[in-house]
Amino acid sequence: RQTRQLVFLESFLGNFLFSICMLYGVTLTSAVAAGVIMASIPAAVAVMSWLFLREHVSLRVWAAVACAVGGISLLSLSAHLTAGPAEGSAARPAPWLGHLLLVAAVLCEAAYAVIGKKLTGVLSPKRITALINLWGFALVTPLGWWVARDFNFAVVAPSAWGLLLFYSLAASIWSVWLWMTGLRQVPAHQAGVFTVLLPISATLVGVLVLGETLGAAQLAAFALAIAGVALATWPDKTARNRQG
Repeated sequence: RQTRQLVFLESFLGNFLFSICMLYGVTLTSAVAAGVIMASIPAAVAVMSWLFLREHVSLRVWAAVACAVGGISLLSLSAHLTAGPAEGSAARPAPWLGHLLLVAAVLCEAAYAVIGKKLTGVLSPKRITALINLWGFALVTPLGWWVARDFNFAVVAPSAWGLLLFYSLAASIWSVWLWMTGLRQVPAHQAGVFTVLLPISATLVGVLVLGETLGAAQLAAFALAIAGVALATWPDKTARNRQG
């Protein structure tokens, strides 16, 4: 029974709720902002691993949490100060709402890593992948039918369908199977190290592909976020001495 509950939570938090928070969050802000906020994922994974899995978390990780919070706060404050009177009201919703949704996505991703670590002890990676995608299909289908009533599918370009297909395969199948396979071998807080690629790639895509710019405040926020990542993921001397 506990395993079935964890499978549902893994799908609800890691697939369903994460996708909603991430997609709407990026819509309300920018890919660069998403990159800064997503840099707090390793610290969030470490904290949840300490709370729920009783994994040891050093003082450096708590310092990393402080850096992540500082980066997010600086980003939100700069967006509020630089927004014009029309930009925050009529032109688009307040950026803070997008930042809040992205923070929620970070927490969902951290819970996804911690719950996944628990599941890999009783289920195979392929079984986990299949089950959470079945739950995801059940959760999303009612919303899909609701939106499909008034949606004109003919206006969607073939290239967009191709991107949707790639996104679904990469995010829901390939990455899940690879992630669960890796989680069987390493602690959850160490697995959080590899999420450092998320903020870096999101920021690079925002700047190089979407034409977004990095201002001084955003650079400072990103530097704080990366400092938090470095603190959270730097190898511990005690652990290295034990291994040696």
